[in-house]
Order: sequence, then structure tokens, then C-alpha cells
Amino acid sequence: MKLYKYRGRSNASGRKIRELREAAGMSQEELAAKIQLAGLNLNQKAISRIETGERVVPDFELLYFSEVLGVPIDALLIREE
Repeated sequence: MKLYKYRGRSNASGRKIRELREAAGMSQEELAAKIQLAGLNLNQKAISRIETGERVVPDFELLYFSEVLGVPIDALLIREE
């Protein structure tokens, strides 16, 4: 399967996820723990790869990030200019 890049990144949400995580005062490990408690098995390394754009984020995972970070799902997909 060919993976396409968005502005050189494997996802369009990683930067916003990092911004929201930092605004909430959470470490990557804390975010991973909250995501795991919500039912998705992601570790700190996966969070790091998402935030740096190295890892694809399937749509179902965005649902978990939206829930844990307390934002509507569309807030994770703000287009960068």
C-alpha cells in the first residue's frame, strides 16, 4: 500500500495533538496512559511518532485523541497555511 505524505508528514494532526497535549500540561507518557485507559493501546513512542509526523493516524485513533484531549475531532485537523 502506498502512503501519501501531507507536506512531508504522514499525518495532518500530529502538530495539533502536540499543541493540545502541551497546553493540557501532559507529557507524552501521560497522554499515552490516558489513551490506553480509554481503550486504545498506544505507547509513548507511538505518540512521539505521531507528533513528529512519522506515523499515520487512522481515523478511529482520532476519536480517542479527541475524547482524551477534550476537543471536537475537527479541532485535530486544522489545515496549516
